[in-house]
Amino acid sequence: MPRLSSGIALSERSQYLFKVLVERYIADGQPVGSRTLARDAKLELSPATIRNVMADLEDLGLIKSPHTSAGRIPTVRGYRLFVDQMVTFRNLSSTEIRQMETTLEPDDDIQGLLNNTSRMLSEVTSLAGLVMIPVTDSRALRQVEFLSLNDNRVLAIMVTNDREVENRIIKTNRSYSQSELTQAANYLTSAFAGRDIEAVKQRLIREMSATREEMDQLMALVVEISQKVFIEADSSKDYVLAGQTNLMDINELSDMEKLRNLFDAFNQKRDILHLLDQALSASGVQIFIGEESGYEVLDECSIVTATYADEHRTLGVLGVIGPTRMAYERVIPIVDLTAKILSTALNSRN
Repeated sequence: MPRLSSGIALSERSQYLFKVLVERYIADGQPVGSRTLARDAKLELSPATIRNVMADLEDLGLIKSPHTSAGRIPTVRGYRLFVDQMVTFRNLSSTEIRQMETTLEPDDDIQGLLNNTSRMLSEVTSLAGLVMIPVTDSRALRQVEFLSLNDNRVLAIMVTNDREVENRIIKTNRSYSQSELTQAANYLTSAFAGRDIEAVKQRLIREMSATREEMDQLMALVVEISQKVFIEADSSKDYVLAGQTNLMDINELSDMEKLRNLFDAFNQKRDILHLLDQALSASGVQIFIGEESGYEVLDECSIVTATYADEHRTLGVLGVIGPTRMAYERVIPIVDLTAKILSTALNSRN
């Protein structure tokens, strides 16, 4: 019995039936019963044999029964196995490719190009398309100062690139003396002066993963304030989104409470940007399926992303947000190709 790279052992017949089940569910959104599976698989198998295979797939955590339905649907684990090892990608036609290239003509200004990209992704997939706005200018940190205000508030002053000054008011968990704040600011200036803001942020994210018990009082203060200054209040990153109303027509997402929470996440942007940040540091197409995102509001969604770049470096991430029951065989090639077309368009402007 072959063992897939996921560590799951499936017979060739079980793999085939599982693939057919996932493709049928993606196509019509209805739980797949043994009769439907037998018909779609076109195999001379008894209903009892089909039911036994489905029971085995359920035991492996690849499919589940929704509510009291006799049919089965894929789990997040099942979708991951399907996407990683079984999906058959659909090649785009030359006409489709040409239309996409024409939509992203490099004559547009950068903002127009990004808007067209997100809109095109939405229109071609009938899902929500998004593009991270590139941070093109490197910002080096020069100096940090913190001034104590009332009501547990702190004025954070950052000097970048020798001349740019940014002021932010943040709220801390408790009141800090001016002496404590000066110590924290001096530490940050000493440790990070001359380094790019993005590098500072990534270093601080790693520091935040340490347990607070292992930190002395100064480092705990530095991490708390830095999280609010460099990460939560980071206004240097943004994205453009198009077609989010397409999600209202998808049964799995049509619950008003789910939609409200999802649209709130789109508006607040922080969680979505955190996912895009993860994709930014990886190569190729990245896919977050359901709960893999780490955000409950996205448990019913999948996000397919790819990075785009100019000649010198990766600039950002683009992608599509839709239900876990999305047409991966079509969406993944579209996202991958769009990233390549956008990269080409940006390079031709230079």
